[in-house]
Amino acid sequence: MAKKQFKAESKRLLDLMINSIYTNKEIFLREIISNASDAIDKLCYLSLTDENVGMSRDDFKIRVELDKENRTITVIDNGIGMDKAEAENNLGIIAKSGSNQFKQDLDSEEEAAEDVSIIGQFGVGFYSAFMVSQKVTVETRKYGEEMGVKWESSGVDGYTVKEIEKPEVGTRVIMHLKEDTDEEVFSSYLEVWKIKALIKKYSDYVRWPIEMDVEHQERKETGEVDDQGNPKYEYEMVTATETMNSMVPIWQRSKAEVSDEDCAEWYKEKFHEQKDPIVTLRVNAEGTISYKAMLFVPGQEPMDRFSEDKKAGITLYSNGVMIMEKCPDLVHEYFDFVKGVVDSPDLSLNISREILQHTRQLHVIGNSLEKKIKSELMKMMNDDRPKYQQFFRSFGVDIKAGICDEYGRYKDFLKDLLIFYTSEEHQVTLQEYVDNMPESQQKIYYASSDSVRHAMDLPQCEEVRARGYEIIYLDLAIDQMVLEQLRDHDGKTFCNVMTDDLGFDTEEDKKAAEEQNEENKELLDYLKESLGERVAKVRLTNKLVSKPSALSTEGPITLEMERYFRASPSEEMQKIRAVRVLEINANHHAFEAIKEAYEADDKEKAANYVKILAAAAELVSGVELQEPGEFVSLISDLL
Repeated sequence: MAKKQFKAESKRLLDLMINSIYTNKEIFLREIISNASDAIDKLCYLSLTDENVGMSRDDFKIRVELDKENRTITVIDNGIGMDKAEAENNLGIIAKSGSNQFKQDLDSEEEAAEDVSIIGQFGVGFYSAFMVSQKVTVETRKYGEEMGVKWESSGVDGYTVKEIEKPEVGTRVIMHLKEDTDEEVFSSYLEVWKIKALIKKYSDYVRWPIEMDVEHQERKETGEVDDQGNPKYEYEMVTATETMNSMVPIWQRSKAEVSDEDCAEWYKEKFHEQKDPIVTLRVNAEGTISYKAMLFVPGQEPMDRFSEDKKAGITLYSNGVMIMEKCPDLVHEYFDFVKGVVDSPDLSLNISREILQHTRQLHVIGNSLEKKIKSELMKMMNDDRPKYQQFFRSFGVDIKAGICDEYGRYKDFLKDLLIFYTSEEHQVTLQEYVDNMPESQQKIYYASSDSVRHAMDLPQCEEVRARGYEIIYLDLAIDQMVLEQLRDHDGKTFCNVMTDDLGFDTEEDKKAAEEQNEENKELLDYLKESLGERVAKVRLTNKLVSKPSALSTEGPITLEMERYFRASPSEEMQKIRAVRVLEINANHHAFEAIKEAYEADDKEKAANYVKILAAAAELVSGVELQEPGEFVSLISDLL
């Protein structure tokens, strides 16, 4: 029998198929099973109008057989099959898709078959078998034909086609595996556990049962008893046919069939979680792009959350076949904590089915999902604030990072999800803070430190609280960047109590403060000189109430931003420092003591006093103590 050659274009494409298009060899089984599923879909649809098919829906199945001795994997279906012409067209011309033609024929009919979903529409998936096979044999017989067809090829060298006797309708794809190499152990695909794992991973939700013979031990009585009169048993290996796939995924079932408790159990099994999800979102969207989704917000922060190996995204399916295990394009990184699945029949897949041909469909689905996720989170915030606070402790940093991302592009969408501390026990949204403001308050005041407790203790907070105004306390380095990105809320600007004008002083007050600093310029210059590089400036202030000193900054870099940069992996970022200013309470007795010592020409005492005030300001601001040894010695001398 003469061997036929692929067309030159097909030969080059086949070589590309085998070596380049697919990034993962193990998907070959997904592709062959998907083709088998399509063949069954076609015959099942035909059986609705042709009573001669003689098969009910329960009769259709896919079978996988492993032969270690002959190194073959065989996938068998009882679908519609192919005649000789179709075998040559569909298998001899790469990218000629029988499934695509079938769908076009349906669409051209007056009565479109909306219930028929065809997985493969490119005609190239079949050739993924050559990634693991040195030869592929296809034995097929089309429904309504008396003779079968055998198509066989070893790859780019061509193929043969001949008629054969085949008693049953359907197709057998026999893959003769390549020999093992140092790089690839192809014989691993002959192991039952491996094939089971691949079916579970990629084809678990193919609508037709995928069967395979599985060998296991079975215990049976021997008819004898031991010395204590207990029956004796022996074990023998028994082979039984098992269905490998679930067929109908949980997200395709109605809420009447599957409870939230069932979803939670599936989530814990699927994603290896210990705790129930804090949110379960089930979506059945119909329209220009139809899809079903089942999404979960974890009940606890994952252990591998910041692992470099962790891939962001949601698992993407098309008609129950897994396309991408982690699809990062469905939701933005600020919702990276969401887990679950999305299944759509309307995706335009590329020829490898590993990525999408058009991202517009993903954007439509993703935008819809993000709105639904936000809606569920807002509902939790309003109905169960303690539960929302639990969520925000785990994943609030994702929301905050999203506000800062891309120069604040998503801030308007995300800002309503933020909550902030106004005490160690109480958290509010920005809108709640503004709604609670007295009429006399014009700004949203905030204070930053490494904890809420430390932020509350900042000396600059005293005057704000004395006027009856609440303060938002920030305990993460990113928090201040979030507020600077937002700029304001509901017309109220954010005010950093450590660096900004609180808005309390009149022009006369400001003028008096300038004069006071000018009058004490010589003393302040000496105090700055005594502190060296620890601060850029020493000045007097009337903003402090009971505390003698405080540390503030000048310029765009604050102490919290400095702490954020120092934690960066970038050495250049770690070098960024805030311009520090030591503010001394002009009305505190500590300043009077410094002034008296300086005027009495005891400048050393004045210098020691200001060093103590500087260290105290550093401690209360939550920054690293610059001279801890010196501070301890000075305190000991005073005592």
